[in-house]
Amino acid sequence: MTVRLLALLWAVGLTGVAGCIHPRADVPYVQTPHEVVAQMLRLAGVGRNDVVYDLGSGDGRLVIAAARDFGARGVGVEIDPRLVAQSVESARRAGVGDRVTFREQDLFQTDLADATVVTLYLSPALNLRLRPKLLRELRAGARIVSHDFDMGDWPPARALRIDVRERASQVYLWVVPKS
Repeated sequence: MTVRLLALLWAVGLTGVAGCIHPRADVPYVQTPHEVVAQMLRLAGVGRNDVVYDLGSGDGRLVIAAARDFGARGVGVEIDPRLVAQSVESARRAGVGDRVTFREQDLFQTDLADATVVTLYLSPALNLRLRPKLLRELRAGARIVSHDFDMGDWPPARALRIDVRERASQVYLWVVPKS
């Protein structure tokens, strides 16, 4: 079987569980379990002075949790307009609509200069493509946290294994170095 066919079968299998593949998306929408969201934000040391950007924010759960549970401000970047609308409504219901925004935007077109924390649940290939942009646009000391996928040969500062409902997740943390 070709790599492309295997990737398609993987994506189709995930969408049955997760929801959708938007025509312009590079990866399918797959929800991060709430327990993993909390651990990602704790690992990054998110606090009131942080601005958390979630690239590929899906239903907005990570940005909403950052605002609701950690007092941060947040920006969700999502290419699917239905998920953006769902996120806005979820933020309003959670009482954090004034602390978070959601953008229907390609994550490679997003200006990350304000971010102190960036969260990801993308793919190994997308993380590698995104890495130069993260290192170029984020300030030294900014934290990057990825669910399940690493950054190739850039070793994480920390990594955690989280077991949730018979599924093991890896969470990786990197800190942007001084140039």
